[in-house]
Amino acid sequence: MRLFITVLLALSCPFGRSEVLQTFNKCSEFFSEGQVPVIPGILNLNSEHARYKKICQRYSFTSVGSGYTFATLYDTESRIPVFSAYKYTARGDFIRPKIPWMIEPQVMIFTAFFMMPHLSPDPHVVGMTVPYRNQAIHEDYFENRYGVNRGHLFPNCHAADEFTAKSTFTLTNIVPQNIRFNAGGWNRIENETRDTMSTHCYDNNNKVLAHVLTGAIPGKNKLNNRVNIPSYMWTAFCCYNSRERLWVSQAYWALNKQEKNNAAISKKSLQELQQFLSQNLAKNVQLFKNCN
Repeated sequence: MRLFITVLLALSCPFGRSEVLQTFNKCSEFFSEGQVPVIPGILNLNSEHARYKKICQRYSFTSVGSGYTFATLYDTESRIPVFSAYKYTARGDFIRPKIPWMIEPQVMIFTAFFMMPHLSPDPHVVGMTVPYRNQAIHEDYFENRYGVNRGHLFPNCHAADEFTAKSTFTLTNIVPQNIRFNAGGWNRIENETRDTMSTHCYDNNNKVLAHVLTGAIPGKNKLNNRVNIPSYMWTAFCCYNSRERLWVSQAYWALNKQEKNNAAISKKSLQELQQFLSQNLAKNVQLFKNCN
């Protein structure tokens, strides 16, 4: 009976079909000019890091081509992503998907299995080996004393189609975000950047194309004593405007809390964001190559 209950708990979070890899080479298309960000001490370009996992995200193995829809660098100690990288190619015509939240089996302790239940109904039982120790799970978000909910890094409203939108509903693309901030100021930023990219980002084929990086800086509090609640959210995009023959970038960051008096979040330059991240995340951060 105990095993049956734990299997049911495991099934409460369906498993994703992404890949945890040593490099981002298989999904380098989601980085501008194929260049992965420089984040010293956090992102090792050509090797696997015990703490930070490189994930080429996808929703199904049966899709056309590689099937990858975006890339994520995931922090297994904080149990939140450092960033997600994706291409914006204009918003598709679909409604927000209603699907269960997913987890990634390859982020678990035992990576040889693609289906593994909780070993205990309570993932915090002392002395128990828990496969989900390295990532957030659905049950972590049941606690609400901090007033947070699931905040996308790659928002489904930036997806080009319903298939890609569904792939964003993995907890490796999610951080605990202040509920009002998520629905308020940060939502406005997602809409504003979407409109700006749709207007100013055109490739040589005159099609909308921008590369986006969105991430979080870990804070001091933890949801369910497991999942770090970010202190800041940040985002930036880089694109080439073939119509005006110039590179375009835009950036934002904000405290992960409700804004006072519904205050707007100030637009920043890419250089300002990189300086901010270099002071609060890692030294000498460089997010994009050409947009600098």
